[in-house]
Amino acid sequence: MKEMNTDAYRFSISWTRLLPNGTINGGVNKEGVKYYNNLINELLAKGLTPFVTIFHWDTPQTLEDQYGGFLSPRIVNHLKDYADLCFKEFGDRVKHWITINEPSIYANNGYVSGIFAPGRCSAWQNANCTGGDSGTEPYIVAHYLILSHAAAVKVYRDKYQASQKGSIGLTTVSDWYVPYSDARHNVNAAKRSVDFSLGWILDPLVYGYYPHTMRVLVGNRLPKFTKKESQLVKGSYDFLGINYYTSSYAAYAPSQNNLQLSYNTDSRANATAVRNGVPIGTQASGSFWLYAYPQGLYDLLMYTRTKYNNPLIYVTENGVSEKNDPTLSLKQALNDTHRIDYHFKHLTKLSEAIRDGVNVKGYFAWSFLDNFEWAWGKTSRFGIYYVDFNNGQKRYPKLSSHWFKKFLKK
Repeated sequence: MKEMNTDAYRFSISWTRLLPNGTINGGVNKEGVKYYNNLINELLAKGLTPFVTIFHWDTPQTLEDQYGGFLSPRIVNHLKDYADLCFKEFGDRVKHWITINEPSIYANNGYVSGIFAPGRCSAWQNANCTGGDSGTEPYIVAHYLILSHAAAVKVYRDKYQASQKGSIGLTTVSDWYVPYSDARHNVNAAKRSVDFSLGWILDPLVYGYYPHTMRVLVGNRLPKFTKKESQLVKGSYDFLGINYYTSSYAAYAPSQNNLQLSYNTDSRANATAVRNGVPIGTQASGSFWLYAYPQGLYDLLMYTRTKYNNPLIYVTENGVSEKNDPTLSLKQALNDTHRIDYHFKHLTKLSEAIRDGVNVKGYFAWSFLDNFEWAWGKTSRFGIYYVDFNNGQKRYPKLSSHWFKKFLKK
């Protein structure tokens, strides 16, 4: 990273690496603390600023077994205690904290489609799920994720921020949604789509309650914040992390069968990457869902500036993949010109957004290394550095790493 001229590194701490049983009472793993101390110290020694994510979807199995993890309010105090430990052990050197990464994706993929852990969804989906309800559980899980975030922020502000002089926020993710046509019902569908992705998380943090469209369309299935919770959640950030990869067209969809309620249909909008046979952007990627649409980053940032009172923003993820193709030679695999094109065009749009008043202070490319991409495993590669999974995880710089080195030097 130092060779590449980067000046910051975002990583997440593993809850069970510090607390093997998930709770403070279950004991602290001193070797885990040592591991992260070594990492943080080495980053600082190389002039790299650590941006640390406290929770990136790895709920301790013990808490999942005991009470269902984020389906229970009990998780809030446990995440608060875990965050407290992080601040105590590392906060003298870590000045940028992200409580939770992409709560909407954790709730959606873990409790609507069931493709991520813990693999829950409604039985009518005929998916290989471990139980669940796609019309209620994602909202419950997101609710306790938001309350956990707010509890962690309160601990930081009450006990550590004055002395450690750091900042804290949350990272969310959203596509940008372009109306399928100029028809009013499609324009409104695009607005609802943004509410159900970005607004689901940011409206509570900025205003203390969920978006109006969600309250109307989800009704009693959407949890309510008490007055005290609303006050705790509102304003619980010093900055907002925004992850952006792609955009979609949004078209109006009529209400669905009431016996098959799901977060996916509650917004009454259908998202599609293709309109009249033409895709929204270039699909130069190894991920079926990822179309390069740089304008979407600009539009999403401008929307966030307007809707959420011009917050301090870090773009905490932006990147593109390629398929893991074992037939390619190493030389071919390192020639990632599509990634250079992707980052150049998105950084150009980011620059425009900054000139137009968006308060963006940092940009993180996803990802430094090829890694294990959740449900897609090692079939897609997002790294700027190639990892040879079959040969001791040996690393090789891709063409994009050389491009970044020159770009960052300038």
